[in-house]
Amino acid sequence: MSDNISLSGLARQMVLAGVLDEKTAQQAQIQALRSKASLVSYVVQNKLAKGRVVAELASEQFGVALLDLSAVDKETMPKELVSEKLARQHRLLPLARRGNKLYVAVSDPANHQAITDVQFSTGLHIEAILVEDDKLGQALDKFYESDATGLEDLGDVDLDGLDVETVADDVKGDEAGGDADDAPVVRFVNKMLLDAIRGGSSDLHFEPYEKAYRVRLRTDGILHEVARPPIQLAPRISARLKVMAGLDISERRKPQDGRIKMKISKTKAIDFRVNTLPTLWGGEDRHADSRSIQCADGHRCAGL
Repeated sequence: MSDNISLSGLARQMVLAGVLDEKTAQQAQIQALRSKASLVSYVVQNKLAKGRVVAELASEQFGVALLDLSAVDKETMPKELVSEKLARQHRLLPLARRGNKLYVAVSDPANHQAITDVQFSTGLHIEAILVEDDKLGQALDKFYESDATGLEDLGDVDLDGLDVETVADDVKGDEAGGDADDAPVVRFVNKMLLDAIRGGSSDLHFEPYEKAYRVRLRTDGILHEVARPPIQLAPRISARLKVMAGLDISERRKPQDGRIKMKISKTKAIDFRVNTLPTLWGGEDRHADSRSIQCADGHRCAGL
């Protein structure tokens, strides 16, 4: 694909407003198309421009009003009308229903396919309301946080029918059989794998930092935070993933590759590619695979 492409209306508006230079706007448009993300989401999530600035330009370009999403009461939003998969796929949020009309928050007014799909799914007339993309992402995570926020939410989740095969029966490392066999951690990791499958995600990232731990799923090219387990569980989660993938549980200084096979029924199994990456506090490995897990050990590397 040539980099010398004509800019879309919004991309051109960003250039004219001095928010992006022309080369950056062209690259953003190309990469957004390749990752199947909207231009608005790509620009904001890659920190090329502030969400508020992009939203104001989109409001001016498309002639639509801009809503402050933080002022909306989450408890009054009709969560049952739009599935989490559809909401995350099109990056939208149901705001309110009035008769046969459903108001939905979007950050990209040009995403007509989203409106069509939600209208088909709900049978309602859809009215799009423009909001800031970064606030929309945060609201999506909070809106569906009850589905996967941490170990405390696993009590009613049926994971007993899952059969997870490890690649190697002889797990290496002195820690095997300890933290790796922690029942709550086992159930949490299984749930994250199952959520990735159900959501049609391409990547699952386990990311320990200095004072926080997060799990993110990549769906339609966009990473979404889905859980924040306690940071104290980082070594145990890492150990569990290594055991499942047949990796050396005691090796923390070198990257490792493995795989996990999860049987979700008698006739269906999903293969996960597993990559571990030693980092200072943990972080994101940007390599993507059709079914992959990126896991950071969170241990100091030699030379850092």
